[in-house]
Parts: sequence; structure tokens; C-alpha cells
Amino acid sequence: MNKCMFFSILFAILLSFPNHASADKAPRSIAGLTLGEQIDMFVDLVQMETSIVLRDRQYLREVDTREIDGFKSGTVDFGNCSKPGQIVRIKLKYEDEDKKFYDDLLARFKKRFGEPDEWRGDPFHVIIAWKWSFSDEKGNKISLILQHSRDEEYKWGNSVKLTNTTLMEQEQLCFEKKNKEEGGKQEAKSSSQKHKLSEKDYQRFIPQ
Repeated sequence: MNKCMFFSILFAILLSFPNHASADKAPRSIAGLTLGEQIDMFVDLVQMETSIVLRDRQYLREVDTREIDGFKSGTVDFGNCSKPGQIVRIKLKYEDEDKKFYDDLLARFKKRFGEPDEWRGDPFHVIIAWKWSFSDEKGNKISLILQHSRDEEYKWGNSVKLTNTTLMEQEQLCFEKKNKEEGGKQEAKSSSQKHKLSEKDYQRFIPQ
């Protein structure tokens, strides 16, 4: 096999792998909080009394952060099934809401992690958001999103979201497994109660 053919095959193989950043660049911590660690290790940074089960993700609980220098607010999501208390997501809003600050951060993120893997904003750039994807040394999938928003009905300003997707999926699978039987019964009950909606019924669903 000549060298030209060898490098062509090697290049094709490399392209077939997911475009994830190397494990040594995979971020785990920000503002003193760390993915994969137990939430009770950070009681000085979070308000445990605010802990709630997420309505649309009951396999997770969420707490508000305390005052952290440079950040306006934040929340931390942690396991509620497979590994209760294990941090799976950190969401923080920066104190500086200016677009210039976002641009400065984005430049530094790119220097540290390389170019983003995915655009997560909207076509009109009311929300500007870039996502990086990583795999750590344990094979966990980690995502990082840096966002700037000018939408008054959304979260105005600059924010960062760091997520261990693998740990989150484990919590979801655990919850689904534990609730499969009960969920099946509820679904059957719900189906039996369904009836054809009349025009009067629909009026209840439309703003007047």
C-alpha cells in the first residue's frame, strides 16, 4: 500500500469518529461547583432549602446557588434516582449582562476549548448561543453552552450551562424503570377516560 492511499484511509477513519473535544479539555467545574460530585459538598455555595423536584424531569432535583462573585444567579441540578445528590448540571447567569462581555468570554472559551460544535441560538440572533461537546476520560458526554439573550421574556443577559449528559441519562433511565409499571396503569386509565371533544369543550382551551 503506498503512502498516499494509507493517509487517505487514515483520514477517512478519523472523520468517522464523533467530533468531540479531547478528554483533557473536558470541563467539569465552574464557580467552585463540580459535575459528578455530591451536592452536599457544596452547601456553602447552594441554598439547600430551595431544593425542588423538577416538574418535567422528576428524576432530578434543583437548588438555587448562593451569592457567588461575578454571577447574578444560578441553579444546580442533581440526581434523584440512580445516584441521589450527584450533580449533573450547573446553570449560572453572569452578573455582567453586556454583549461586549459575552464576546470577550466567547473568545476565551474558543481559546480554551476550540471552535464550538453547534449553533444553539435563533436565526435572528435575539438569542446567541454556542455549544461545545466533550467526552471525558470515563467516556461521559459533557456539553457546555455559552449564551447571550436579548429576549425580555427569556433570561436577559449572559449565561453558561455545563451538563454531564451521561449522568443525566442514567437518572432518567432509573426513574423510567422504577415507574414503568405505575406509568402503564396511569396511561391505561387516562386512555379509558378520553372522550370526543365538543365545540364547547374546545372553548375552555382558547383565550377569551
